[in-house]
Amino acid sequence: MAIKTQPTDASVPEFFDSASPARRVDEGHQIDEIMRAETGVEGVMWGPSIVGYGTYRYVSPSKTSRTQGDWPKVGFSPRKSAISFYGLKDLPDGAALLPELGTYTEGAGCVYVKRLDQIDLTVLRRLIRIAFSRGDDPLP
Repeated sequence: MAIKTQPTDASVPEFFDSASPARRVDEGHQIDEIMRAETGVEGVMWGPSIVGYGTYRYVSPSKTSRTQGDWPKVGFSPRKSAISFYGLKDLPDGAALLPELGTYTEGAGCVYVKRLDQIDLTVLRRLIRIAFSRGDDPLP
């Protein structure tokens, strides 16, 4: 079974420009600038709403699904209710540093931030570098 969300040719800047509320437009462009600076790569749209930087080979730990495929090493989406970050807590060093980020909540694989001005951007930069260092998952 493969992962459904795949890279697309959609425009990353146009995606940010269409974000709402208005502050998400600025936050999207600002985070993109930080992500590009810390990873050294351009963002790519993954599906209709995730901007990813770099890729790694994902293998699900579930013995029943055996899902595998490519996934962004680090990414985000400037969603209406919160900015969703992907990959920041996947590695032990990132999980350990996460409490220093500022005001956030967590989902299964995401870190949610209501406003960019509520987090420490220096810590975010460190978390991005840690996430981007990720290698491929080992095959079962």
